[in-house]
Amino acid sequence: MELVDAWSEFNVAMVGATAALAGLVIVAASVNIGDIIKEASLTARLAAGIAGLVLALAGSAIGLIPDLGRPAYGIAMILLALGAGAFQVQASRHIFQNRHPQNRLRWGKAAVGFIAPLAYLVGGWLLAAGEGQGLVWFAVGSITAIVAALLVSWIVLVEVLR
Repeated sequence: MELVDAWSEFNVAMVGATAALAGLVIVAASVNIGDIIKEASLTARLAAGIAGLVLALAGSAIGLIPDLGRPAYGIAMILLALGAGAFQVQASRHIFQNRHPQNRLRWGKAAVGFIAPLAYLVGGWLLAAGEGQGLVWFAVGSITAIVAALLVSWIVLVEVLR
């Protein structure tokens, strides 16, 4: 319990940052939503980026629940990571289906979105097993989710204007 409490300031900062960023991404996307939804791969990638932000937001918020034990926190994070990973699987499917000549680096585009959910899965398993190192994996996952969401959002917004 004390170990989870030691991460409360980090979790508070992450809740604020990811909530603000998720809102900005959604507003930015809504300006061009008509064009974005015309291309399935852009829509799926944007959804996966937002799912990563939701993972970081919800994970940090769950970490602030008083008296939440390590196993419960770990299990909750495993479930959230699987949900976010499902969005990335869908995005990857669309990335590989898009055969446009300018759609290069398919493996990289697909892989970047899996990093955060995988970090949360590892952290969740460790925390569910009672290992405190899982919290470090959550930190890596939340920072990675923010970076990935920013990258994907920027790419989607630039691609839709081409």
